[in-house]
Amino acid sequence: MSKEFEIAREFEVDATPEQMWEAITSGIGGWLWPMEFEPRQGGSGPFGSTLTNWDPPHRLTSRVEDVQGISQQTLNQIDETIEPRDDGRRSWMRYVHSGIFVEDWDNQYDGASRHTDFYLHTLREYVTHFAGRPVAFATFDGPEASMASDAFTAVGRALGLADDTEAGAHVRARGPEGQLLDAVLDFRNPYFIGLRTEDQLLRFFGRNHWGAPVGISVHDFAADADAKRDETAWRGWLNGVFAA
Repeated sequence: MSKEFEIAREFEVDATPEQMWEAITSGIGGWLWPMEFEPRQGGSGPFGSTLTNWDPPHRLTSRVEDVQGISQQTLNQIDETIEPRDDGRRSWMRYVHSGIFVEDWDNQYDGASRHTDFYLHTLREYVTHFAGRPVAFATFDGPEASMASDAFTAVGRALGLADDTEAGAHVRARGPEGQLLDAVLDFRNPYFIGLRTEDQLLRFFGRNHWGAPVGISVHDFAADADAKRDETAWRGWLNGVFAA
């Protein structure tokens, strides 16, 4: 049954309004995935949307009906408002995602709400540590076996994280080919893991909780970053976790 939804979040962050505007328009691959906007009121946006608000660096709204490539929605709107704090040295942001889910409403809403928290946390990590740096982005899903109920627990353990290691801890995570990664565990709950290294934001998605495979996204800010190389390495690692 079709039903409207709204997911609203507010936060403050140590970034200027101009840095936040860059992050949600031209720098979006640094924390979400690359998307393009036609930079004007009424311009085109992602998934066939129209920009109903384009007011840099204060407000951006994109709205679309019959969302391209997403059969579960007939309406999608993202509304982002940015206000300066501390004489423009910091920013307050309100993020509202609304629309209509047409099937499996409770599961779709739960997944979208929890993903919103993780994505907005990653946005804050990006503007705080990597703002304005070029990024190579890779994202992919694991094998069918990663849809199992305990799949995300296996991912955490394969990274070398103890079950009780909490967000904020400095860790040496096990990456592809046994590489040890000096990292901050910047986010952790039963659904997501975030690792921040000197040059990367590594995001692990426990989408098995919503009937999908585990996923990984790599935001690589190194001078020699290569998205294909990152995908090959981490896809091999993820496949290896579930090879047995």
